[in-house]
Amino acid sequence: MRSIKRRFENVSRKNPYWSSYICFAEGIKGQNFNKKIIYFWFNKLIDKTDYSKTDKRVLVEQLWLISNQPEESMN
Repeated sequence: MRSIKRRFENVSRKNPYWSSYICFAEGIKGQNFNKKIIYFWFNKLIDKTDYSKTDKRVLVEQLWLISNQPEESMN
């Protein structure tokens, strides 16, 4: 099972100076997670000071796109 939390923790450990949002985005890149799962873990893992509440919907949409990009377009 692909665990967003485990991926997030691994990225965070390797990059201690990155924000929680950046670590989350890096952890889900190319993994084809659906919006519901991304939204759930976004609320659990991302520090509330890393984003504005009014931008939450847009950020989750961008994270979904990052998660669902084909690998060729990520290079």
